[in-house]
Amino acid sequence: MSLTSSNKIETNKYELTVEVDAQAFEEALEKAYRKEGKKITIPGFRKGKAPRKMIEKLYGEGVFFEDAVNASYGAALQEAIDEAKLTLVDRPEVEVLEVSKEKGYTFKATCITKPEVEVTDYKGIKVEKNIKEVTDADVDAEVKRVQERNGRIISVDDRPAQMSDNTIIDFEGYLDGEKFDGGSAEKFSLTLGSGQFIPGFEEQIVGHSVGDEFDVNVTFPEDYHAEELKGKAVVFKVKLHEIQTRELPELDDEFAKDVSEFDTLAEYKEDVRKKLTEQNEKAADTDVENKLIDAVIDNMKAEIPQVMFENRITESVREFEYRLQSQGLNLETYLQYTGMEMDAFRKTFEEQAQKQVKIRLALEKIVELENIVPTEEEVNEEYTRLAEHYSMDVDKVKSLIPAADLSLDLAVNKAIDLIKDSADVTEVKGEGEEPKKKPAAKKTAAKKTTAKKAEDGEENAEEAPKKKTTRKKAEKTESAE
Repeated sequence: MSLTSSNKIETNKYELTVEVDAQAFEEALEKAYRKEGKKITIPGFRKGKAPRKMIEKLYGEGVFFEDAVNASYGAALQEAIDEAKLTLVDRPEVEVLEVSKEKGYTFKATCITKPEVEVTDYKGIKVEKNIKEVTDADVDAEVKRVQERNGRIISVDDRPAQMSDNTIIDFEGYLDGEKFDGGSAEKFSLTLGSGQFIPGFEEQIVGHSVGDEFDVNVTFPEDYHAEELKGKAVVFKVKLHEIQTRELPELDDEFAKDVSEFDTLAEYKEDVRKKLTEQNEKAADTDVENKLIDAVIDNMKAEIPQVMFENRITESVREFEYRLQSQGLNLETYLQYTGMEMDAFRKTFEEQAQKQVKIRLALEKIVELENIVPTEEEVNEEYTRLAEHYSMDVDKVKSLIPAADLSLDLAVNKAIDLIKDSADVTEVKGEGEEPKKKPAAKKTAAKKTTAKKAEDGEENAEEAPKKKTTRKKAEKTESAE
């Protein structure tokens, strides 16, 4: 292999020209013959036993060219990328320019590279840490939530339905006097005020008693996912079978004993206050970290290729799909249920993806500027932690996650700590208090890119490049994640 040229054709885009000599190409042709020749039958020879020269004479000299190129150009391309010292962010597009037995072949690779990044003023960032004070109302609201969670459901037949009641109903939907698909159900459980049905439906059940049969008149929203129902006025024939409400326990010492380890309501409330205070502290720490990261991004300069954002969106969609699968669902069904097209669904991840890409680029630049290098002991400790977290053997984790990738993740986390430790943080607790300065709390929040490999159980291999031969552009291969 020889890299004959490396040209920057625009920002973050390079064009490499690579030659594979005749000897290397001949070795690739022989391998292609041994693999593909087994499938070829020629009269006078058993299947797969015909000599290579006979096959080439019958089908043409170039019969194995494409298979040989496909099998050999990847290694040549990687050598060229390494020689040109490029860091790619997407699969390169490859075009074969010339191919012959006598000279080998030449191809051109168009590569999108990681952008140049400039980050300044990432130390000493001034930020406020706003800690929300816990009020008596906050404590009462949390106790009320626990009270409602521990209530018991009872049936009500001595009054009409009210908002917040749970009702059991039958309903049939009619459009212009005809029943429409998906508009009927029996013994359906509906909590009034939950917003589970289209606007106006739940409100019209209020005031009806058990056994009542009545009509509910509503109009579907203009943006409803079913085209045939958008903006249409319909009638639902409803029968109310049951009204249910939640009977709440008394807020007394017995309640405290039932829901906690404390003997009195006063002790329980004090513990609730303590836990809410801790939650507010953690929320304030997270808010500080987000503000610091936003400030770093604001001080970053980079022309980021759009493909980096698109790739991150694709990863987010995959992660969402994995979560659906763990619940026995699939993405196609989810999109049908929500009435969303894939393009619109991907759009929902756009802002988040852009921020994630920018954060990672900025932090990696800080790692470079500060020469942050985790120790071998820290890397081994992280391997052990991941192995325990995913219940895997350490050696298996090491085979899935290259040490360089894991080391970079650890370095990125150290970069976050550096930003926080050097920050000028003013702590604010409630109104009227004098602000006081306090170091930002340490909290690792960098996205663990390597941990995803252990979760998936396979190595994040380099994505296969896009390639086109002199005859046609080859199919894009799926990336191995």
